Amino acid sequence: MTDPDNSWAEIHDLAFSYMNADIAFYVEEARRAGGPVLELGCGAGRVTVPIAEAGVDIVGVEASAEMLDVARRRALQLDENADSISFVQAEMSGFTQAVDSRFKLAIIPFRGFLSLLTVEDQGRVLRNIFRRLAPGGKLILDIAVPNLDTLALDEDVAYHLRDVTDPHSGRKFVLWRQGSYDDYTQVESVRLIVEEMDEQGAMRSRILRNWQMRYSYRWEMQHLLRLSGYEVLSLFGDFDRSPFDDTSANMIWVTGARS
Repeated sequence: MTDPDNSWAEIHDLAFSYMNADIAFYVEEARRAGGPVLELGCGAGRVTVPIAEAGVDIVGVEASAEMLDVARRRALQLDENADSISFVQAEMSGFTQAVDSRFKLAIIPFRGFLSLLTVEDQGRVLRNIFRRLAPGGKLILDIAVPNLDTLALDEDVAYHLRDVTDPHSGRKFVLWRQGSYDDYTQVESVRLIVEEMDEQGAMRSRILRNWQMRYSYRWEMQHLLRLSGYEVLSLFGDFDRSPFDDTSANMIWVTGARS
């Protein structure tokens, strides 16, 4: 079964549950900003709902209707502050047609910026966000540092990523990853293979999820932000706010609109 959106939407957050250090970081930044917050690429509400739970108004923008269905169900579980959250279905590159408010903070968590596959699209999105920021507003986004060892792996081989277990249902999954990298475009084509296993260790079902992402290097990103109207306020190497250095796996950009 290839790319079944409903199945993927249901297990997306579980598949990436090992990457959750960003939630507290973005909640803290949202509290500092005081809202309203714009989140682009909100997915199933993994970051959106905790921000709303903290009492901060937030608009989550997501292209996938199936992801938004999961996000809305998650938001219904809020005992309080349910009215702090709203969702909009739109592509990141065209969100301004659906959202016309001004925001004190815009965020693109979980490396969502890498889904923009050309410099032109990257610049367009950054400029559109700039137009939606309130005076003194900030843009915060995180991207992965290109890992040349990973990008050079054999594209015909699926490498074991990890095993995960759903803590609620007990369902067990095995995750595999394949990728091929184009040096010229800086675009990696990724296939994630998710196998659900039964109690005897036999495969019950298999989902293939394909996507592409374009990597940006540190100074390339810094120049792109500046050309799009932003001042870099901080560059962290991890969500504990440690400085970016040659050992960092992440680039977490905290920026403000240049006056």
